[in-house]
Amino acid sequence: MFMKTAATFAAVVMISAAFSAAAFAQQAPAQQALAEQQDAAHSPVDLGKTTFAQKCSHCHGPNMVNSGTITPDLRRFPDDQPRFVTTVKQGKNGRMPPWGDILSDDEITALWAYVSSRRTQ
Repeated sequence: MFMKTAATFAAVVMISAAFSAAAFAQQAPAQQALAEQQDAAHSPVDLGKTTFAQKCSHCHGPNMVNSGTITPDLRRFPDDQPRFVTTVKQGKNGRMPPWGDILSDDEITALWAYVSSRRTQ
């Protein structure tokens, strides 16, 4: 009787393992697709948009232009990443404060990606 119970238990364990492996194999592509969607949601442009909204929009406006202020229309910023990075890090003409001690290089790079993505010709 004990041998029959042990054999039945072993068979149940093996069948369960097979079903678990099959279920995992079906979930793996779905999990990979979800991970890819999450990575896309954290693209440099999206991260730059978030940083811009939090740190820059109060002066530069939510759409990169703030009429009535001295800030430039960032949609027309030249395609000059070194100039952009220098301006963000060091400030500009005593009017724009330096952000080099506040924003990381990755955040500034993401800001550039966002500003570049919104450039008008």
